[in-house]
Amino acid sequence: MNDLQAAHVNIHNSTDKTADFAVQVDFRDPNGKVVETRYVGAQNVRPGQTVHPYAISHQPPQPVLKPEVAKAERY
Repeated sequence: MNDLQAAHVNIHNSTDKTADFAVQVDFRDPNGKVVETRYVGAQNVRPGQTVHPYAISHQPPQPVLKPEVAKAERY
């Protein structure tokens, strides 16, 4: 995994109903420019449950990119 850049995403269902989630993760270069966008999701997340998908960049390991959640939706 040394050759990969990845973001460990925490998705927590704080509602009282089972839900599905989609999360957009932007990877930014050292200048702050978005160089890649990845999406992760989770289905059937129970109330109070937290799941931990990974958003994996396809960019080379250098320069180191900074991942950030750009958008998250529950549906």
